[in-house]
Amino acid sequence: MTAHKKYRFLNHLWSKESGLSGMLVLLFIMQFFLIPIFGSYASFMVILNVFWMLFLIAGIISLSKSRKQAFWFSVIPFLFVLFEWISVFSSAAFVSLAEIVFTIATFALLIVLVLKKVFEPGPVTEYRVIGSIVVYMIFAHLWSAIYLFIYEHIPGAFQITLPAFESNTLQANFLYFSYITITTTGFGEIVPLHPFARSMVQTEAIIGVLYPVILIGRLVSDANENKMKKKQ
Repeated sequence: MTAHKKYRFLNHLWSKESGLSGMLVLLFIMQFFLIPIFGSYASFMVILNVFWMLFLIAGIISLSKSRKQAFWFSVIPFLFVLFEWISVFSSAAFVSLAEIVFTIATFALLIVLVLKKVFEPGPVTEYRVIGSIVVYMIFAHLWSAIYLFIYEHIPGAFQITLPAFESNTLQANFLYFSYITITTTGFGEIVPLHPFARSMVQTEAIIGVLYPVILIGRLVSDANENKMKKKQ
């Protein structure tokens, strides 16, 4: 597949509403298969993040109002991948801090762009509902990165029992923990002990409860508004 065809594929995910279903499939494969199986390979994770950098840049180009705006927003995912790569070779405090800052910024930008597609003018379709699920999954991934950062930099922040499987990784464990937190399931294999860790868990749990309620209300409101406009 040529670079031009790759760009057309990524651009299609943003330019068409049906692309939201493609995003869901990609996230599902990444979070439930690739990270649990290959998450222990740092080089693989960097390559995976390069793909998401290109994916995000395609969204920035498609949805930005000007080239200047697209350029400045594109700096964020580029720096995200850059510090992700540097962290493979360096464990310096500055590198770790820059990595988590640009990780959060990248996920936040991705959430904003997907929500922009979900709430753009037009009728509420099944693809927009899928887009809202995509945002929910991105929230879970964002919080897993925050938990991993806390675990690595605050000794004893989490009590965690690692299963005896070779494919087991901290990335996969905290992604799992993030999902059971955002869905308020709470099985108890991973326990937050540090006050900051507990604060982040509480924040994610609140988002997990309120996000579906608020989003469903907004989508229903938009659907009713579109019906009223059609009647008039």
